[in-house]
Amino acid sequence: MKNDLKEILLDEAVIRSRIQELGKEIDDFFQEKEILLITLLDGAIVFTADLIRNLSIPLRLDCLRVSSYGDSTDPETAPRILSSLKSDVRDREILLVDDILDTGNTMQKVHDEVMARQPASVHSCVFLDKPDRRENDFKADWVGFSIPDEFVVGYGLDYAGRYRQLPYVGTLKPVIYEDS
Repeated sequence: MKNDLKEILLDEAVIRSRIQELGKEIDDFFQEKEILLITLLDGAIVFTADLIRNLSIPLRLDCLRVSSYGDSTDPETAPRILSSLKSDVRDREILLVDDILDTGNTMQKVHDEVMARQPASVHSCVFLDKPDRRENDFKADWVGFSIPDEFVVGYGLDYAGRYRQLPYVGTLKPVIYEDS
């Protein structure tokens, strides 16, 4: 799998250090308030697991399955929410967690869906941000890393269901996905 990569952008140590910082920033912001952390599956599962181990505030976890890419390297024009939340969000402090903020369409859609359920607040944290791809004004409250407009895999991010288990983030060689 490593042979499919053009380069490694973020190694394990850099990722670990930044997630520790994010945990502290989020703890400081919520100041012991209990949050409902809603992670967007499948891509954010690895990031979420490491992030919650670096939070000391009380939290509950819920998951929302959202499809944005399918087997493509370009996000779908209309993200689809494929599951519903188990938790009641009314009057709760919500933290949305996703792997990558690309066009902004997925996070905007999820944010709007959650806001319609009348939470106390909705904040967001993303592992990666690709600001050059944004199609709307959505901005995450916490960002792990800003990256260039390249297709990346690893640390939960995939291409056609592969590469999620890589412990780092790398750019995929175009020859891997050009014929798709």
